[in-house]
Amino acid sequence: MNRAAAKHLIERYFRQLTEGCGNGACTNEFCASCCDFQPLDNNSAAAKALELFKINAKLCNPHPSKKDSSANDKDRKMSDGDLCPTEEDFSDLHYLTEASVCMILSSCEEEGDYSALVRVIGRVFSNTEILMKSFRKDEPKAAENSFKTTELDKKENQSEQTSESLGAVALPEESPRNIDDPLEVSVDIEAVRRVYDKLLTNDQVEAALVNAIIYLTPNMELDLEYLDVYETNPDYLNIFIIVMENSNLHSPEYLEVALPQFCKVMSKLPVTALARLSKLWSTYELRHIRRMMETFQQLITFTVVSNEYDGENLVNDDETVVAATKCLKVVFYASIQGGDVDVEHNEEEEEEDSESDELTLHELLGEERLYKKGPRVDPLEKELCVRALDSINPLIPFDDFINESLNEVVEMDKDFTFFKINAESKFSFQTCPFILSVITKSQGLYYDNRIRMYSERRLTALYSMVQGQQPNPYLKLKVRRDHIIDDALVRLEMISMENPSDLKKQLFVEFEGEQGVDEGGVSKEFFQLVLEEIFNPDIGMFTYDDDTKLFWFNSSSLENEAQYTLVGLVLGLAIYNNCILDVHFPMVVYRKLMGKKGTALDLSDSHPALHQSLKNLLEYSGDVKEDMTLTFQISHTDLFGNPVLYDLKEDGEQIPVTKENRQEFVDLYADYILNTSVERQFKAFKKGFLMVTNESPLKYLFRPEEVEMLICGSRKLDFEALEKTTEYDGGYSKESQIIKDFWETIHSFGEEQKRLFLQFTTGTDRAPVGGLGKLKMIIAKNGSDTDRLPTSHTCFNALLLPEYSSKEKLRERLLKAITYAKGFGML
Repeated sequence: MNRAAAKHLIERYFRQLTEGCGNGACTNEFCASCCDFQPLDNNSAAAKALELFKINAKLCNPHPSKKDSSANDKDRKMSDGDLCPTEEDFSDLHYLTEASVCMILSSCEEEGDYSALVRVIGRVFSNTEILMKSFRKDEPKAAENSFKTTELDKKENQSEQTSESLGAVALPEESPRNIDDPLEVSVDIEAVRRVYDKLLTNDQVEAALVNAIIYLTPNMELDLEYLDVYETNPDYLNIFIIVMENSNLHSPEYLEVALPQFCKVMSKLPVTALARLSKLWSTYELRHIRRMMETFQQLITFTVVSNEYDGENLVNDDETVVAATKCLKVVFYASIQGGDVDVEHNEEEEEEDSESDELTLHELLGEERLYKKGPRVDPLEKELCVRALDSINPLIPFDDFINESLNEVVEMDKDFTFFKINAESKFSFQTCPFILSVITKSQGLYYDNRIRMYSERRLTALYSMVQGQQPNPYLKLKVRRDHIIDDALVRLEMISMENPSDLKKQLFVEFEGEQGVDEGGVSKEFFQLVLEEIFNPDIGMFTYDDDTKLFWFNSSSLENEAQYTLVGLVLGLAIYNNCILDVHFPMVVYRKLMGKKGTALDLSDSHPALHQSLKNLLEYSGDVKEDMTLTFQISHTDLFGNPVLYDLKEDGEQIPVTKENRQEFVDLYADYILNTSVERQFKAFKKGFLMVTNESPLKYLFRPEEVEMLICGSRKLDFEALEKTTEYDGGYSKESQIIKDFWETIHSFGEEQKRLFLQFTTGTDRAPVGGLGKLKMIIAKNGSDTDRLPTSHTCFNALLLPEYSSKEKLRERLLKAITYAKGFGML
């Protein structure tokens, strides 16, 4: 169906809804002449007409009496009376310019009557064709030309009045603009902003703008959904650019109807158009990008708090929230592109084998969709060729895009199902992970991990039935305490070679010669013991910086790659089994795990002294060559303290560092320290990590700093939340005097003492994802007054506290325990 025919049909539906067919006995429920028909206002009728057109609803033929009466008003429009009354003031305007608006505004101010301006604004902003042609850069004489209308133009305007009232698009006469440069748009953005500054001070004009958008959007939805108008005319994007410059979009007048409808239309733009918008907005000043971000956030929050959601009425089904989230994604990528971005320095990704026996078994069980890897690349991200991972410093902090109100109502179990299975038919907020908090995303990851564990149990049961063997639904590790590294390494190496899918099973650890069921505590102790031994400086796998208190890979380590693979496996298993580890790596390690190479910027936390030296070199104002006497050959010491020379470039010893090439020297130096020198060790480490997480949505959902939080926990400590969730045993309760004294003592501690206490009690000085309130700590009575120190079982987050006779003694004994304890407590 061509555009003219579509316009005509929608107009007929509108007239049928507002005027009826004239038959008093009409039975069409969508006709105003039907006795059961509920009258509609013009806004509702316009929206309903579009819906009826989409479903090809019944159209009545005009009744003879209707034909006679309609002969006298055949020029009647689709009643946009609020916006375009019958007066002809400035009715010959074909588009607006800054000059024409100023002219009309000046005229209205002189007369003290703004009705003419209201009519013009209403007519222009409710008509896609007129609005698309308005505020053009290439119309220097637009104010003059816009008043010149030929008789032919007038006749055409009269014949198309009804179509214009719908705002239907007609292509401009000029040929479509070349959009090879996405930043090249025909609209004069600065002029639009100046016009809004003048218009938005008038309440009548504001009301006209609100109503105009309500009229405009149903027709835009038709254009985009059925007529592919953007592909035909890329200047259609001008409408979105102009409307989004309205600085009052977040106000209540727009939030009810206008903005939700506009977001719904904007979300239907093709990916190429959204990418073009994002690139354009990335060039805006920060205040404009933040205003748009806050507008969409305001709409999401307003909608969420105005409705009630539950298992039956999901927020995922709320069209307004979904559309606003999709629009917010455009701003999110604009913020990334407008900030500091590194799209280079990517680690080489190993191609994964898409065919495997595991996949075949899932297909046989009819569950291949449930266990598929899910979307790895966002379409908009792919179109823009930029990822959140590439962002060094976005214009707007990532945390500002998180909507707390939405996070409180999203049902992650349902959302996860949509994410993995019904991605084509159902919206999942995990496709827009920037809006979710780490806590919420970790719930999605938890469901993914648990379902994979359940999958492995089913496959194991199937194997056992076929082969007649005893099923083994867990990843069982039996280790000796005094040979924990060797035993774990041998067992995990065998599993990774023989049946890597076993790594996806739930971990179950057993210490040889010890009784006990692993309900999480034994696994936690296993992780702690492994990490304590692996990071022991005497082994030499990692180097330790006393200033930063961080570990880094030892480039001259004599340990084989399997040891580093084990470390990577431990980190992966910790995420997979929801266990917090006491690991201290610089952020560059997590960036490298996610696919980025280390750069000079990463040296600031991994090698701060070197970073400062290189920074001084770049800022040196003297003669670099003569004063520094550096070459492209560097030296460092190996494990035994012997100097090792390395040429950053071929014949580096012969190439002096100068003012001209010092940036290249810094980049090569950083690349050597963070990538080349530790390539063997890190490659093995990453291999172990990916053995567990390669099929997880981890990389899609989380940024490097969030992955660190998943593994190591949060640095933010809220001991008030911990106090509320702590449980008591052995005769203690929250009303016990010793417990009251205990919490008063803890709250009086400094930050470092609080971290020591947490380390002493739980094995790590960080809070789990979600804060200390998620930590289930137990305080148990350990006898009456004594000189013994408090002790702890870190695998169960349990503190054994004697009932000391005074608060002072409690403080003294507790401080000594947490200050001098090492490992898991002092007996």
